[in-house]
Amino acid sequence: MNVKSIERNGNQATIVVEIDKELMESGVQKAYMKARKNIMIPGFRKGKAPRKMIESMYGAHVFYEDGLEEIFPEVYDFAVIKQDVKAVGRPSLTDMQISEDNIVTLTLTTDVYPEVTLGDYKGLEIEKAEPTVSDEQVQAELDRMAQNVASTETVERAAQMGDTANIDFEGFDNGVPFNGGKGEAFDLKLGSGSFVPGFEEQVVGMSAGEEKDIDITFPEDYHAELAGKAVVFHVKVNKVTATNVPAQDDEFAKDVSDFETLDELKADIRAKALESAQKQIDSAFEQACVDKASENATVEMPNGLIEQELDNQMERFAYQLQMSGYSVEQYAKMMGGDLNTMRSAFRPAAEKQAKANVTLAKIVEAEGIVVSDDDINVEYESMAKQYELEVEKVKEMVPAEEIKTSLETRKAVAVIVDSAVAVAPKAVKSESEE
Repeated sequence: MNVKSIERNGNQATIVVEIDKELMESGVQKAYMKARKNIMIPGFRKGKAPRKMIESMYGAHVFYEDGLEEIFPEVYDFAVIKQDVKAVGRPSLTDMQISEDNIVTLTLTTDVYPEVTLGDYKGLEIEKAEPTVSDEQVQAELDRMAQNVASTETVERAAQMGDTANIDFEGFDNGVPFNGGKGEAFDLKLGSGSFVPGFEEQVVGMSAGEEKDIDITFPEDYHAELAGKAVVFHVKVNKVTATNVPAQDDEFAKDVSDFETLDELKADIRAKALESAQKQIDSAFEQACVDKASENATVEMPNGLIEQELDNQMERFAYQLQMSGYSVEQYAKMMGGDLNTMRSAFRPAAEKQAKANVTLAKIVEAEGIVVSDDDINVEYESMAKQYELEVEKVKEMVPAEEIKTSLETRKAVAVIVDSAVAVAPKAVKSESEE
């Protein structure tokens, strides 16, 4: 092969490469061997037609496009990697010329890794709050724990807020039942806000066996068919269940924890909440440091890098949805859009992350950050322990180069964060002060 020219224009490179006849012929022959089993030529059994016969009928270069695909890894290695063209993604074939003596000249166009000019990334002043836990937060956790051990009993009195009413109901719009407005033996926690405003309040006071009509007006922001409409629900209460929440005292503390007193339990709740709050603050501080360093950098981002990051984010989100039993297509439909709508929504975050990635990579270069084989092996061992797998199995699943890049990125983040100066958040002005 012979690279005839490489032209760079911003974040794009155009490479003109001439392919050896022998290499091209090897690719064409491979393409023919794959394709001939599906080709029928009169006078020959299916899959037995000679290559020359097929070329005479369909054109001398009928297998050239597929042949190029066969040899593309070698072309890419020679014309891109060995020429130190830092391509983003797979180059596009923009032109293919075949001379009379069958010499093939390709024109490849590719996005290239951008030039990054770093701004300030050390000694950044970044706001960082102090972790706090209010008495209300501690009480909310105590209430949650109490609810978890609460008992229930069927009562013969009228339903009160906090009770659970088992109900049959059906909604009518001008006397006609509407879709989605019917339910049977539904357990409704009164005061939970599960139903439209006004519904639960009108169930309060009803007893088991009682039936009545409830007048409800749907909110204006409800789905189109019922938005703002006045409807009637016929409701029958089948059963009323009361929840008996234990008193929060020392005995309660003994029942729900290893502590002897309520004060000890409260102290533990507060300590754990402070630890959790500190982790969240530290994580937010780290992200703010990286964001600021990225904002200070100057770079013209190629679309290919943004699309790669967008693909990664969509893939991660699809996996999270899958774990919840949904597909990304189902989620997009529920949100009133499609995959293109979702990609558009994800794009700003992808653009931001892609710029942060190239900024961190430049810091790795500027700081001379090195990741040793020992560092990589330690990371493999850590991952093996985390996922309860053999180290060799993890090595099969995760390439060493991927581990190396991840560790380099972490060290670059540490350079930014460890040198950053935490400052108190600015007080938020009230409307009267503005």
